[in-house]
Amino acid sequence: MVIIKELKDFVDVHGVLLAASGVPPVLYQQLFEKLSSETFDGGSFFQIELCENGKQKRLVLSCDTLLKDSQIFLVDHAWSFRLPDARNQLQEIPELVKRMATLMCVADEFDLEACENVTGECGQVSINEAKENPQDIIDRELCKAREEDRDVLWLELEDLQIDDEMLCSLDLSSKLPNLVGLNLWGNKLETIESVTQTVGGFNQLRALWLNENPVLKHCGTALRNILLDLLPQLEIYNSQFTHNYSQWALGFCAGIYGAEKPVAKEQRVCPLKDVTELDLSNRSIHNLSNKVFNPLELPLLTSLNLRGNLLDQNSAENLLELLHGFINLQSLEVDIPGPLGSSAVKIAETLPNLSSINGVSASKILEEEKVIVESNLEPRLPEWSNGEPLIDLILRAMWIYLMTYRLADEEKLDETPVWYMMDELGSALRHSDVPNFKIAPFLFMPDGKITSAISYSVMWPNNDVHKGEECTRDYLPGIGEDKQRSSRLTSWFHTPEYYFIQMHDQYYHKLHSTAFRHPVRRDSQTQSIRPNDGRSLLVYTDNVQVEEFLNRPEFVLTDDAKKADVVWTGMQIDEEFKKIAGLKDHQYVNQFPFEACIVMKHHLAQTIQQAHGDPQWFQITYNLETQLSELIGDYLVRDKEGQNNLWILKPWNMARTIDTTVTGYLPTIIRLMETGPKICQKYIENPALFKGRKFDLRYIVLLRSVQPLEIFLSDIFWVRLANNQYTLKESSLSDYETHFTVMNYRGQLNHINTDEFVFEFEHEHNERWVGIHEKVRVMIRAVFESASALHPEMHCPTARAIYGVDVMIDSEFQPKLLEVTYCPDCTRACKYDVKAVVGSGEIIKGSEFFNDIFGCLFLNESRHVSQL
Repeated sequence: MVIIKELKDFVDVHGVLLAASGVPPVLYQQLFEKLSSETFDGGSFFQIELCENGKQKRLVLSCDTLLKDSQIFLVDHAWSFRLPDARNQLQEIPELVKRMATLMCVADEFDLEACENVTGECGQVSINEAKENPQDIIDRELCKAREEDRDVLWLELEDLQIDDEMLCSLDLSSKLPNLVGLNLWGNKLETIESVTQTVGGFNQLRALWLNENPVLKHCGTALRNILLDLLPQLEIYNSQFTHNYSQWALGFCAGIYGAEKPVAKEQRVCPLKDVTELDLSNRSIHNLSNKVFNPLELPLLTSLNLRGNLLDQNSAENLLELLHGFINLQSLEVDIPGPLGSSAVKIAETLPNLSSINGVSASKILEEEKVIVESNLEPRLPEWSNGEPLIDLILRAMWIYLMTYRLADEEKLDETPVWYMMDELGSALRHSDVPNFKIAPFLFMPDGKITSAISYSVMWPNNDVHKGEECTRDYLPGIGEDKQRSSRLTSWFHTPEYYFIQMHDQYYHKLHSTAFRHPVRRDSQTQSIRPNDGRSLLVYTDNVQVEEFLNRPEFVLTDDAKKADVVWTGMQIDEEFKKIAGLKDHQYVNQFPFEACIVMKHHLAQTIQQAHGDPQWFQITYNLETQLSELIGDYLVRDKEGQNNLWILKPWNMARTIDTTVTGYLPTIIRLMETGPKICQKYIENPALFKGRKFDLRYIVLLRSVQPLEIFLSDIFWVRLANNQYTLKESSLSDYETHFTVMNYRGQLNHINTDEFVFEFEHEHNERWVGIHEKVRVMIRAVFESASALHPEMHCPTARAIYGVDVMIDSEFQPKLLEVTYCPDCTRACKYDVKAVVGSGEIIKGSEFFNDIFGCLFLNESRHVSQL
């Protein structure tokens, strides 16, 4: 044990940490002294100020000047946790809820005092706002209209907990037949029928808001299509322009029309003639019609915002020509790359009257030849709705602030990362691409051992900073565009949507233009490898099940890998392993070369998508290391269409659901990239259930040859059950025993024999298992055909292997491939005797499992297996 008393000891023990954090050596002495004395002196140098209308805080230097590398400051960690434990910790510690809510600037909307006397129920603390009765609002509007001798033309019924029954009972179309605008944002409407019954009689309706109603999640696209047919005058639907938009919609965006003035009192020839600023951002405009939007209608327009619109029915050339006619236009906001092309220089050259593009001087763009320009991106601030639990809001807002690290020692890296919130000072550091501070996590080990470690963050100026200046850090230090920096900033800022949607559209069309040509099946060419003299095959293995259960006379175990005919190991068999173990090319091994194309999750997705595009049996999947932009585009499209947006993130090459997360929040998806390479896969939100619980199936596949493909399916498969009833409530998404099924390593394992499961499943769902089983067989064959076709380098005449193939069944009884596992854990196959649910229906002894496996792979037998 090293008790750290001197600077030399400190540097010797913490040398790797100091180098990794980037702390300048000139600050080592000061850091050592502050850590030893636990000196938190930031309050003497900085002050925290509210900004963004009270929804964020920033850190400002309050002393005269801090020179570069002149001071280092300790930042405490206010909250450290493993991600699956976050919700439980908040529920169990009311004071933590209060501190986090205040730190994240979400406290003002909640009754935090309610947290003081609540244990385990803090998740129910909700926005404290009295709801007005909808009927009272209607009566008040009618009374006001009668007094002014006019019709009610606009009605605001936002966030009033209105459900389908209440909406119908209000009888709006008969009481207010001439409505021009109706706002039903944030209510509890669930059915198409209640909406159409209510609004169907509004012949003059131009604007309708149904945002954040459950009906949009269930059937958003269908409802939109029905309403556009039903309401011929509708121009704005859920904040977006319809194809019917006219001067009225433009006037709404310009502030001419709205709740106070739904329509013009007098018909004007040019109602937009005095408009100088027009914000059309994020209106889902596909066609900027020159019949509505033109210099004659908007002669004084000087400022225009077109961000977030596809404008895919206009060419870039036509749009630039249209905008060229606005001689007074000086300021333009537009996505780049986007509908006007991919070059800010070209835009500036084509529109010479512009003084700025996206907040950047047009002359500077031309001088510096800036292709892509962005000024200050709008920060992604916490958003909430009435009735939302405070804990849910904290669990979303925290991704603006969180940082992460993993613990490690000489033996291994901790599998589960630690996330942490810095204290009030550290959390007030906002982002800049040109920061004036650096900050990094630091573990101080007073006695030189990881067990004594105390976690801090340390921050120091990397540039001179003067009094009153904001102190900033880079949220993505060391990450450039080669690692998708601009896309990753979407976690903290509202980045241009057009680019991401365009990237997704291109990827979608690529997938759906892929067609797989199934290879012609060839006869089996493998033969038994048992010597002609009848001697037994020597088997070397480190697999405990093989050691215990491989006991047929044709195989004899050996401790010497060099003498073995068959090497069956859980180790990766590469050239280095062969050299160390003394293996020769003639020896058979249980691993195919390049099998990573199916056993590593990102390669599996790539293999399937290259071969089949987007097959029904495989959920859409993105490699976050290379396809983040496409994923963001997919997320945005689903969000706009009201589709389910739950995703599951899985590490490339970890088993047992380690570091696996289910979430529907885009910043969470992006930030989780920081804990290692992952795929992001669309979550199967509607699985077939077994007695209300989620399940999946583990199949064992035997691969005897890649070219020609010789593949077999074991008659033994087993079901893995979640322990809790399935639900999609947000509070359940971090509950392992609700959304995951692998209970061998945590939770309580509830085993059920396969034949019992199939019998009860068929009875519960009135669905024959034989049909599902045949679909599974076809799917598994397709997976290995893909690998064989795309990766012929997998073929090896001395390789034989088994794979675990995990399958889920959806509510339409379609199989979905989850993953393929090398050298699968076959404990259950060996432990339980089962009745075959396909084929002969005989009892298959678990103790014979590996005898059958080895018989098929090495002796060309087919007992208790079937060829695919």
